[in-house]
Amino acid sequence: MTQGRFNTENNNVARFIGYISHELNYSARTVKSYETILNEWLEFTATEAGIDRREIDVRLVTADDIRLWTADMASRGITPQTVKWKMSALRSFYSYMCRYHGMTSNPAADVILAIVPKRLPSFIMEREMMTALSDDGTDPCDFTAVRDMLILTMLYETGMRASELTGLEDADVDLARGEIRITGKRNKERVVPFGPGLARSIEQYRALRAETVGTSATDTFFVRPDGRPIYYGLLNRIVHKHLDGNVSAAKRSPHALRHSFATDMLNNGADITAVQRLLGHSSLATTQIYTHITYRELQNNYKLAHPRAQKTNSHEHQH
Repeated sequence: MTQGRFNTENNNVARFIGYISHELNYSARTVKSYETILNEWLEFTATEAGIDRREIDVRLVTADDIRLWTADMASRGITPQTVKWKMSALRSFYSYMCRYHGMTSNPAADVILAIVPKRLPSFIMEREMMTALSDDGTDPCDFTAVRDMLILTMLYETGMRASELTGLEDADVDLARGEIRITGKRNKERVVPFGPGLARSIEQYRALRAETVGTSATDTFFVRPDGRPIYYGLLNRIVHKHLDGNVSAAKRSPHALRHSFATDMLNNGADITAVQRLLGHSSLATTQIYTHITYRELQNNYKLAHPRAQKTNSHEHQH
């Protein structure tokens, strides 16, 4: 960067962070991630220019300046997926600058990255999910045990995100209608139906919750024995505990249950646009990745079951 690119009164990054937080309603996690990425980029750019980061005029940064940053990340062994995510944050920032602060072009849009191969989401086999959800050993009088089994079941049967489940309010769960109102990303609402089995589990949980916490209803649907809401770390531990030893999937997270919901819905004949609505995806392209998973499963089943496939494999092994 040349000497002319200084601006001692530059607060555009802070304004952008406020914009995505308050105007676009991005999740706290995404906002924090974008803030960290943009601060990291400012630090790198300032170091390269030999100036204080507060002196950078972001409006005069060029595509070449940004390419230096991507090259530096690559040299430090940062994965292409991570570089892509960081560049996405930078493009969003410059889109905002073009829209609200008079910039005429987005320098980050001119930086071409290497194509990143799409990784298929990790999911849990349907038969393994059935084993994990069999509640034969659950004490019907144990509040924590009943709650934890319901958490696992609800994640799998509704496809909810972890943040949606921890933020679920008691009023959002309607037993009479058999529906859950879910508030997703950017405060978008969707309604997901549930069946009689889940309804019975919800009734059981609510009765135990009233006994344990001492009130007939709580603001948050899932709570700890003292009435305080559950949080992501606890949710993650609950899911890991119940899936360990029951499933072969590498990832045993709440998000893996969301992937399993989508995969099993499509495997059992659900329409892809219906699955899109249930997941709360704004783009059908996001949902379509699950069709690749179902096709992969189809291939695996063919190789395992079809006599010609088996003969071909055994013949190959002989050579």
